[in-house]
Amino acid sequence: MGTVIDSHFLAITAIVTVGYQLLFFVITALLKFDKVTDFAGSTNFVILAVLTVILKGTWYFRQVVVSSLVVLWGIRLGLFLLMRIMQWGEDRRFDEMRANLGKLAVFWTFQAVWVWIVSLPVTVVNASDRNPSIRAADIIGWIIWSVGLSIEASADQQKLTFKNSPDNRGKWCNIGLWKYSRHPNYFGEIFLWWGVFVASTPVLEGAEWLVIFGPIFLTLLLLFLSGIPLLEESADKKFGNVAAYREYKWTTSPLILLPPVVYGNLPSWFKSFFLFEFPFYSRNLPREGTTWYRTNSGDGEVNNGLKMD
Repeated sequence: MGTVIDSHFLAITAIVTVGYQLLFFVITALLKFDKVTDFAGSTNFVILAVLTVILKGTWYFRQVVVSSLVVLWGIRLGLFLLMRIMQWGEDRRFDEMRANLGKLAVFWTFQAVWVWIVSLPVTVVNASDRNPSIRAADIIGWIIWSVGLSIEASADQQKLTFKNSPDNRGKWCNIGLWKYSRHPNYFGEIFLWWGVFVASTPVLEGAEWLVIFGPIFLTLLLLFLSGIPLLEESADKKFGNVAAYREYKWTTSPLILLPPVVYGNLPSWFKSFFLFEFPFYSRNLPREGTTWYRTNSGDGEVNNGLKMD
């Protein structure tokens, strides 16, 4: 029956995801307890990976490896985020939602959509009857995932250590990987999910290639909606009047890890078109309608300031 009805496990994974997120939505709404939000998202990926590989029951090496990659990522991230929120207290993203059931429902619905779409590559791999020999794409995908996870985990730990130090109260994190990217954890997460997709390609046929929407959706989400834009807005409001922060923002890539000496000297158009330095990332710097810039004075020194658009 499993090969005839929902042969790609799309329906069962959707039902499980909605049910799992609904459970935590009810907990959050009734108890006003939002410390499990990120944990619910991360562990949902683990559940789908384990569920689909068990339902298929073929246990091909590729299925086991790809599922293990997702499980390791989900457990690591879920436990890290749970530990962090327990240390820091309330999740500020829910300050405006706790008393608004509608907004809270929209958030949890969107989280369910995020989990289901991003999980598509591993879901389809586990549902597939095809089992070609291990190819270069498998190994390349595993390597990409490994690099991405290392970057994400290192960046998370570096920022947590930085924030937990009393000496760094009221400062932005600019140590370790955060010297080379303003959001290295997001770069790592995007990178590793593209790795999962690459590792899934040896079994994809026809419409199954649509699973590429998984990493595309995640990339667009972090670049344009719930990731970088929100954090850039928050940081600009906190530190926008600090010259050292504006210098950091000018010389540090928003996503891709690059040496500051390289990134800081690239033209603005190049940053915007190729390195995701979108103008709306700086719209909340002091003075509305202004853009951060640097000019060279006559004696060769760099002057920092704002200019009108």
